[in-house]
Amino acid sequence: MPASVPFRKMNGLGNEILVVDLRGRREALGPAAARAIGRRGGQHFDQMMVLHDAESASTDAYVRIYNIDGSEAGACGNGMRCVSWVVAEETGRRALRFETSAGVLEARITDAGSIAVDMGAPRFGWREIPLATPCEDTGAIELSADGVEGRGLGAASVVSMGNPHAVFWVEDPDAHDLRRLGPLLETHPLFPERANVSLAHVTSPRSIAVRTWERGAGLTRACGSAACAAAVCAARRGLAERHVTVTLPGGPLDVEWRPDDRVWMTGPVQFERAGVLDAFEAA
Repeated sequence: MPASVPFRKMNGLGNEILVVDLRGRREALGPAAARAIGRRGGQHFDQMMVLHDAESASTDAYVRIYNIDGSEAGACGNGMRCVSWVVAEETGRRALRFETSAGVLEARITDAGSIAVDMGAPRFGWREIPLATPCEDTGAIELSADGVEGRGLGAASVVSMGNPHAVFWVEDPDAHDLRRLGPLLETHPLFPERANVSLAHVTSPRSIAVRTWERGAGLTRACGSAACAAAVCAARRGLAERHVTVTLPGGPLDVEWRPDDRVWMTGPVQFERAGVLDAFEAA
């Protein structure tokens, strides 16, 4: 492949994002290539957002999302804000639509400090998340795993926001060793597609503090879909209102679970640098 595939290194609240543009090209990018790209100096990412030509005339691009381990993700809120900013800067338009494996998502761009992304509707059914076994109440599930019992995590609220999420309600998200607990719970047998694991504390009816272990990426400074998962699960359990500020280690996000069941997330992006990729293995 010619060394002319452009990328932009960006971040959303410290969540490292690599935007790779394959629009107008026949090449694809597979898991092995994603892992190889992430190992190169200056190209490390938590998520890589790969832009392809839109499959529908009503959308601006098709976006595939890879984690640093090469696994494919269905959603990445911080990454979608970065993609939205890139396309908005190219086109001058401030209302965009993108196709993803999780469905069509909309974006509204004010400036780099305020980009709103439609993260879709939450899915609470055990088959939709998905879970390996039937569960009537996904709002509170007791999860046991070696090394996890007795750690004061309690029951998890489980939801899909394009990716499976397990949210534990704790008094202090910083008081638990999420770097150790995250991998144990991410790969719990209940989650056939693994799960993002968050520790959350409702600090007021309009604010939640969250730390997240992201499947395929590890401990992260910010996970947009996890912020949305915590917000909708808190509202579902009556712990918070439907419009909240979710504060992550990297900073705050505005999350609103609207009456039409769509979840909108608003936050900033930062551009770090642009470059081109060397040849990589096609999918």
